[in-house]
Amino acid sequence: MLDVRDMHAYYGKSHILQGVTMNIQEGEIVALLGRNGVGRSTTCKAIMGEVQPIGSVEFKGKSIAGKKAFEIANLGIGYVPENRDIFPGLTTRQNLILGLKSGQKDGSGRWSMEDMFTLFSNLRERADVEASVLSGGEQQMLTMCRTLMGDPDFIMIDEPTEGLSPQMTQKVAELLKEIAGRGIATLLVEQKLAIAMDIAHRVYVMGHGKVVFEGTPEELRARDDVRQEWLEV
Repeated sequence: MLDVRDMHAYYGKSHILQGVTMNIQEGEIVALLGRNGVGRSTTCKAIMGEVQPIGSVEFKGKSIAGKKAFEIANLGIGYVPENRDIFPGLTTRQNLILGLKSGQKDGSGRWSMEDMFTLFSNLRERADVEASVLSGGEQQMLTMCRTLMGDPDFIMIDEPTEGLSPQMTQKVAELLKEIAGRGIATLLVEQKLAIAMDIAHRVYVMGHGKVVFEGTPEELRARDDVRQEWLEV
């Protein structure tokens, strides 16, 4: 589905990504772990075209490196950034409608607005109120659901549980499992190790702009050295 090889990225003269290599298969949840500032969010932005990548980035066997973000989105990649970008002056329902791609009708893909309301009853209850009055957790749900409305084949989700209550965190975890169950590949950037280890099929650990570990959650649990050096505070 996604194949990244020796990907580099810069912010000005700062060399942020220093040869990232990873792959993600259909229906797979892959967690990207690491401390703040190691390049996890930049990895997502480079794949999405928001930061210029240097190296090989292929989606479904075709190169997407150098394409604009809207072109990459139209190819079937969804991106949920960590800053929960919603349209505060629009209603919840209008925000969801904006997630549809040009020419796409509600229900024509794997997800419909009714699916979103069934998964998250809070959104149904607030369907016709301005998104600005939603709680932080509800805004996070709305951002994820809006991206799903565009029917992506692969979705990147950056820190979806940050600042959420345990109950809301569990709802997000359930949605991630539902996403994978519908054949959608997921790259999950997550700070909470327990959540990532519970739902991910594989994990990558980043340090200093590079991948320093790749394996299953079970393999990472057995590597005290990796966790202590690259994950624990």
